[in-house]
Amino acid sequence: MSESTIGVSIKQVLQQSLQQFPTPKQVVEFLDKRIIGQSEAKKIVAIALRNRVRQKLLPEGMREDVTPKNILMVGPTGCGKTEIARTLAKLLEAPFIKVEATKYTEIGYVGKDVESIIKDLVEISIKNMKLKKRSKFTDQAKQKAEDKIMLELVGSSPSEETFTRFLKQLQEGKLEDREIEVEFEPQNNNPLGGMMDIPGGNGQIGIGALPLGDIFGKAFGGSKKKKKMKICDARKILIDEAINEQMDEENINEEALRDAEENGIVFIDEIDKIAFSNNAKGGEVSREGVQRDLLPLVEGTIVNTKYGLIKTDNILFIASGAFYSSKPSDLSPELQGRFPIKVSLSSLTVEDYVKILTEPENSILKQYSALLETEGVSIEFEEVVVREIATLTERLNKEIEDLGARRLFSIIEALFAEINFTASDLPEYQKNLKIDTPYFNTQLSKMLKLTKDLKNSLI
Repeated sequence: MSESTIGVSIKQVLQQSLQQFPTPKQVVEFLDKRIIGQSEAKKIVAIALRNRVRQKLLPEGMREDVTPKNILMVGPTGCGKTEIARTLAKLLEAPFIKVEATKYTEIGYVGKDVESIIKDLVEISIKNMKLKKRSKFTDQAKQKAEDKIMLELVGSSPSEETFTRFLKQLQEGKLEDREIEVEFEPQNNNPLGGMMDIPGGNGQIGIGALPLGDIFGKAFGGSKKKKKMKICDARKILIDEAINEQMDEENINEEALRDAEENGIVFIDEIDKIAFSNNAKGGEVSREGVQRDLLPLVEGTIVNTKYGLIKTDNILFIASGAFYSSKPSDLSPELQGRFPIKVSLSSLTVEDYVKILTEPENSILKQYSALLETEGVSIEFEEVVVREIATLTERLNKEIEDLGARRLFSIIEALFAEINFTASDLPEYQKNLKIDTPYFNTQLSKMLKLTKDLKNSLI
């Protein structure tokens, strides 16, 4: 196959991936089902994601110059910044990690090295990839486990009648407590762990990490052993063993590394806490140092992990902050320039809170109602109470501190406190409860010390 033909085929694959990738409109529709409000922010984020896929289709010379654009989200606590990023990762099945900028310090100060962000992202990617592979091999592994169990039950040459009878009983779950002898590979039989780690070596020896099992072989007892156990327990062990036989660790690590490199999303929260203004008191050197250390990751660099080298050029970085006591321009010019897409998220309104309480598939009120249903208690909310909760949330956020939707949980906990305490002991005739305005006022008055100074409020 000629070089030009290879180039055409690669482009066709990329075009197919573009067609399969959700459009900006589809991304927004997905977000709308799970996150209330912030429509403008959703659109901007969806466009940024689409452009990352479009960039891969550009001619090679231009593709290197069109760098992926990172995002800075500015908005109050609890307005949906984190959820937008987390939900995007879920939609794309992309490796995702959330970190707090305040947990990292420049080299020479006490704290975590910023490169550990990428190393942790790779670990998450490998975990996700293993889960995907496991689900792929599960059906085949179940069949292998069943074959081994049947071999123990009826031997290698049973009559057709015997085999059919035992197979039917096994599949109907009638033999779960029957004991059989199972041969299996003991898990975690290596007392020194899976990888040889040396100081300063990033968990590596030479180019790649070497599993100690490969070095010492069966020195620590790597042979199989036999044990009698119930079929219900044996099945789990045999399924795991069959899956592990299909898993190619080296291939999984390579795929996961590539997935993190091409599709990874890093959400850096509290980036406003490492910004500094002329009015800041102390700590400027350390905060500026964190920004300086973050810059190479966001610009694009190579990080050495124990699974291999990873380039950060195409990782999507989403930074977030409330910027109450600072502003985005207080970040260093170099770091600001690496977050060219700036999104402003607004405080939530009463209507937003009403929707958050009721509309999502697993809305807050549905969650609390479902918990009580486990005790046989059913809850009915008057619409006016839902609006009163939303109104109170907005009022407290305005007059005390804006916690966004997070304050809803404090109010709902106060509202449900008495019901949660008595639900287990309620007689049958009292298990249908209605949350109306009098009940709302009575319960919350115990927690709300509504004076002229709302700061006395416990919610």
